[in-house]
Amino acid sequence: MEKLNVKIAGEIALSETPGGTMKKWREIFSITQAELGTYLKISASTISDYEGNRRKSPGIAVVKRFVDALIELDTRKGGNVTKRLREGEKEEKFFEASEFSQAISGPDFAKLLDAKVVANADVLETKKLYGCTFLDSLKVIMEMPYNEFPKLFGSSPERAFVFIEVSTGRSPLVVVRVSQMKPSVIVLHDLEKVDKLAVKIAQVEKIPLLVTKISVEDMKERLKKL
Repeated sequence: MEKLNVKIAGEIALSETPGGTMKKWREIFSITQAELGTYLKISASTISDYEGNRRKSPGIAVVKRFVDALIELDTRKGGNVTKRLREGEKEEKFFEASEFSQAISGPDFAKLLDAKVVANADVLETKKLYGCTFLDSLKVIMEMPYNEFPKLFGSSPERAFVFIEVSTGRSPLVVVRVSQMKPSVIVLHDLEKVDKLAVKIAQVEKIPLLVTKISVEDMKERLKKL
């Protein structure tokens, strides 16, 4: 198995709720239960039972077939998700991306980080997050090549960006404003007051903007439990 296949299979096998993790990866690949069922020659309801943890935890043979199916079906559609995931495996000094074992709602994510919503609280209610990327604001803005920006999104664009080392919040929001890809949620770390332009950009882009004061280490520890 390729490195990417092993990564996905290992995450499922080690998950406390393997069905939920299978669902997460299926949704990341934008593959329906019907598509997956047709490829694997099983019913969509069987897949639903696995994802809802209503069936016995899948064995390694089932997990391997599941992962191979995701890769193959994505390849038939052009392989964009697989390509993005493989590129994301490269280690970068500008950011640290992590994936959640299961999706988490926007409000639950904010609660987990003791975060205050600065803009678009109503939009936050609709968000579902699959991962989080910690970014050193200054390094990303000053040093990271623009063509590498897509790597910040890891396995899914439905994720939160947590900007650390920020002074007002303006620069990170300007970067997001001019970028084609947008995170689902933006978190600014340890700010007393957020720049008005940053708030305005978040409102225009309809991206929930949060602020938290808990330590970066604490944030990472809390997110590890997902």
